Amino acid sequence: MHRALNSHGGIFTTTSQFSTMQYYEISTKAARRGAKSCMISAELAGGDCLNAGCVPSKALLRCAKMIREAKKAATLDNEFGVSFGPKYGNEKEVEVDVKVDFPRIMQRMRRLRAQIAPIDGHDRGSSLGTQTFQGFGVFTSPSTIEVVEHGKSLGDPSNPTLKFRKAVIATGGRPYVPEGIPGLKDAPYTTNLNLFNLQQLPKRMVIWGAGIVALEMAQAFAAFGSEVTVLQRSRILSKSDADAANAIKETLKSEGVKFLSGVDVRGIETLREPSDGGGLPLMSVSLTCNEHPDSISMECECLLLAMGRAANVQSMGLESANIEYHSTNGILVNDFAQSTSNANVYAVGDCVANVPRLTHVSGEMAKVVVQNSLFDGDWRLSTFVVPAVMYTEPEYAVISKAITLDEKGLVVPRDATTKEDCDVYKAELMHNDRAILDSSDKNGFVKIHCKKETGEIVECTIVSTRAGEIANEVSLAMKYGIGIEGLGRNIHSYPTLGEAVMGCGLQFINARWETM
Repeated sequence: MHRALNSHGGIFTTTSQFSTMQYYEISTKAARRGAKSCMISAELAGGDCLNAGCVPSKALLRCAKMIREAKKAATLDNEFGVSFGPKYGNEKEVEVDVKVDFPRIMQRMRRLRAQIAPIDGHDRGSSLGTQTFQGFGVFTSPSTIEVVEHGKSLGDPSNPTLKFRKAVIATGGRPYVPEGIPGLKDAPYTTNLNLFNLQQLPKRMVIWGAGIVALEMAQAFAAFGSEVTVLQRSRILSKSDADAANAIKETLKSEGVKFLSGVDVRGIETLREPSDGGGLPLMSVSLTCNEHPDSISMECECLLLAMGRAANVQSMGLESANIEYHSTNGILVNDFAQSTSNANVYAVGDCVANVPRLTHVSGEMAKVVVQNSLFDGDWRLSTFVVPAVMYTEPEYAVISKAITLDEKGLVVPRDATTKEDCDVYKAELMHNDRAILDSSDKNGFVKIHCKKETGEIVECTIVSTRAGEIANEVSLAMKYGIGIEGLGRNIHSYPTLGEAVMGCGLQFINARWETM
């Protein structure tokens, strides 16, 4: 017999094989509101976001920005009036060589990550009334989960079995790795899961993919001194605004990042394995691309796979619990974040099909799940107004209602609104006084799409320094039905980059002025 754990009011269980931040948020919120709550965790607390995603990547991007600024200041006769000369004497000033200490950059990242980590730790969860089980959760029926403890196998009589009234799956996602590429499976490639463990700066980095993670890390490692090449199948940010993609690409090219388009990778050859002391491997990537008539090979010490993510739904016994899912896209849910086939199971985050794979979306889904599962709420995913940000410099932000339902009320892939459906208002930052004074954002802009002949905002795109901060004004307006005219009539501080949002609103207003 398995150890069966029951309670009078049932157990509210969160299963999280990879310890995502959301499982912690759900279980602690449930415990605070009186539910008997436990969570199942197989890995480090905090999940990808803390350990191998948002947190460490932003630490590297801050160092990269500092390096770019230092290089500007170290250039002779720069416009900012800064020069680096000898402290004493009258020696002739020379242009300063800005040196990069990569191990120290990584040390800073680890220190700051450790500073943030306790908020997502298991100890804090226990202090709030949540019980944590270390192991791998496997559904054994529509209302039970077996916790396969470390070193044991499924069915071991000593494994705990949890009987639940409501369960939440928050298993997150993993980097997508393509199959069928000769040599890739055995190659010492890198993903976000081990990128932040690098001890040496790779001389050459090839990034396979052209999305957010790819471009953020391309800019960062180019600043650190790596020779970076991005392999893109189509254009960068292929599902995003074309003007934004072009602006970001031109900036990265000016900083030394190389791009190859129309890429078809034919194979990977491992020329040197990594050494135990942190020595980097050496690989050769064979490919065809638009820029070269014949097949070429590129050697690199780091091959970073950044082609999106796949949901963690394998080996969890979902069939035993009658939970419908797609093998890579994730668990199928309705507007209430509820499984389409088992009403007592909910899901949040990257393991869910057809929702934005963003930490803040997962956090909001966690609130929805607690309210709906425990208090018969009717909070809906389709009401989400989602800001998404890429933290390159300049940043790229898009704000939209990103979750779509079909006629049955199930979450499905989003249909992009076509330009024919919208009026477009665009304010260029080259005319923004703050951008002029900062000598920045020359190719930045704010673009707002509104329903045809109305002021109802459908989507907003921002390319700017701190675009993620500017985005919050627009997301609030969209959430509460404030149209573009309201943004135009809102007083903005001068001089700020955020005035470009007001500029779009003023275009709408000015087009409708009454005249004498």
